[in-house]
Amino acid sequence: MTDASASAAADSATDDAGREYAYRVRDEPIDRTIAFAEVDPALDFDRLHAWLGSDHVKPYWQLDLPEPAFRERLDEKLSDDHLTPYVGLLDHTPMSYWEAYRAADDVVAECYDAAPEDRGVHLLIGPPEYLGHGYSIPLLRAMTAFQFRATDATRVVSEPDVRNERVIHVFERCGYEAQKRIDLPDKEAVLMHCERDRFFDTVAENAEAEVSR
Repeated sequence: MTDASASAAADSATDDAGREYAYRVRDEPIDRTIAFAEVDPALDFDRLHAWLGSDHVKPYWQLDLPEPAFRERLDEKLSDDHLTPYVGLLDHTPMSYWEAYRAADDVVAECYDAAPEDRGVHLLIGPPEYLGHGYSIPLLRAMTAFQFRATDATRVVSEPDVRNERVIHVFERCGYEAQKRIDLPDKEAVLMHCERDRFFDTVAENAEAEVSR
């Protein structure tokens, strides 16, 4: 797990059911509480398996697998020291999946001059009923703020599939700038960078956030 998630748990926020949040913020424009919690297979396996098999997700994630194979892939992600999987919650309801990772230790580092502190993010919205309501931008804005506030990163990167124009637009709205097209093992992607100073000057909401540190 990344050091963003290895912060002291004593300062973490929890929901009413006792689930520990790594990050929580109230987003006033959408009047919702956004939170991220590390994936717990006991709680999240079934929903993640369903989400990754959804029609709107399958073309971009290649994780529409039978349960045994999916469990093996999830276990690999959970044991990967450079990556932390999260469930994103809206008003304490799980509805999205996220991966935050150290870019310098990822395959994307072969495509640009990655600094040791660079972070990267992947995302998907799970239940189809959450699509089309404008949630992706505040969610990504919150995850990006989380990476900057919980680490020393001065840059967060992403590499959305070139076909996924909607997600590329979401990244652009959150302060990410396209750098170039890159070839990754599983896709042709657009390398995008979000710089800390630009993000907090032009994108971040001025809101109180609770972060595990």
